[in-house]
Amino acid sequence: MSEVAKTSRRKWLLFAPLGVAAGCGVGFYAMLNGMRTGSFDPRGVPSTLVGRPVPDFSLPAMEGIDKPALAAADLRGLGRAAVVNFWASWCVPCIVEHPQLMRLARQGVPVFGVNYKDQLPGAQAFLTRHGNPFTRLGVDAPGRVAIDWGVYGVPETYFLDKEGLVRWRWAGPITPEVFDQDLTPLLRRYA
Repeated sequence: MSEVAKTSRRKWLLFAPLGVAAGCGVGFYAMLNGMRTGSFDPRGVPSTLVGRPVPDFSLPAMEGIDKPALAAADLRGLGRAAVVNFWASWCVPCIVEHPQLMRLARQGVPVFGVNYKDQLPGAQAFLTRHGNPFTRLGVDAPGRVAIDWGVYGVPETYFLDKEGLVRWRWAGPITPEVFDQDLTPLLRRYA
């Protein structure tokens, strides 16, 4: 290779990082523009569980809370719609959604809880302070069950039909708007 060709190649290599940065900038701009126009939804990552039965798992009960442990067998063939909620005491959005879980429990909808990567004293205090909507409550301290469910972070909620098939997933807090616009129609459809 000639000296001129080597020098030319080096010059192009100097501009490569600039090209990568420009490409990232364009992508970031497109994402922000999508958020501004409402066409980008960070919760829009689909779940591979929708339309399928829950994965096999078995979790221990939370010590000091009078609720039984939770396993996949508890969610299959319930004969009624139910909700599985992954939560933690350190999760601020979990506090935001907790009144909606209490509302579901008051309506007679079974709410199954999975306490995710939490400390026992904090989780117990959370339930004492805010109330315990859970029919059953399992502890997923290492987070392995959450991985099998495809959980990205807490809170995350799954809606199950009468047969125990996952029909809906919501990543983020269930707000009153989500409850009314998304969850209530599901309850009517699968009740």
